[in-house]
Amino acid sequence: MLRFQKYVCPETPREAYDLLREDRLATVVGGMMWLRLADRTAPLGIDLSRCGLDRIEETEDAFRIGAMVTLGQLERHEAFSAATGGVFAEAVRDIVGTQFRNLATVGGSVFSRMGFSDVVCALLALDTEVELVGAGTMPIIPFVERGAGRDVLTHVVVRKHAYRAAFASVRNAATDFSALNVAAACWRGSWHVTVGARPKKAQLLTGGERTPLRERFSPAELDAVCAFAESLDFGSDLRATAEWRRSVTPALIRRAIEAASAKEAAAC
Repeated sequence: MLRFQKYVCPETPREAYDLLREDRLATVVGGMMWLRLADRTAPLGIDLSRCGLDRIEETEDAFRIGAMVTLGQLERHEAFSAATGGVFAEAVRDIVGTQFRNLATVGGSVFSRMGFSDVVCALLALDTEVELVGAGTMPIIPFVERGAGRDVLTHVVVRKHAYRAAFASVRNAATDFSALNVAAACWRGSWHVTVGARPKKAQLLTGGERTPLRERFSPAELDAVCAFAESLDFGSDLRATAEWRRSVTPALIRRAIEAASAKEAAAC
């Protein structure tokens, strides 16, 4: 069980950030779905529930998602789902159960950058940025790769495009962690494909500055991407071996791209 010697509820993200910087052993509290499983005592718990980060704001060109928005809130947000091809709902629908998703937060899922995260895998395939109190705004790709140290994540921003997107995963049981997951999203004329649960954290395979895969790709181009996917760094754990993950990844990539291709482009 996780215990706190002191528990505070700051009113602003800046106040939370200052408290975090003052005590190197302080812990930021989100939905507490994973943190509570730790068997340790922390000197300070910083609860963000009073910081006004539990809203989803839609602007002309983006959705700005507060760090304390739950997975369930975002899963059920009709405008966000329509704008992103339903990929987020597809990614989270098998995460444990409804009660869990109504408590787990988007910010906690993104900031922890866990290897098995379906949330990170899906958001990496979209045009996503993160907002932090100290580091400011940055694309999600370098954030997932390097993290942000002792900082406070306030928002996840998903830019609007004419997305066609889909998520695919393999699990040993219906509500278990993914043994392997893939998200594919087509926007700005190219495919952005991410592979996660390797079991290392999700990685962008195509799109952006990575291996290009144009919207109207040839069979040979897709074959090349699938072959390149086999060179990713896979590992073994209780759910699957590295060899199994390497052999299944190409099929899962094809499945996600096929599902996304069958959808109409989202209005933006």
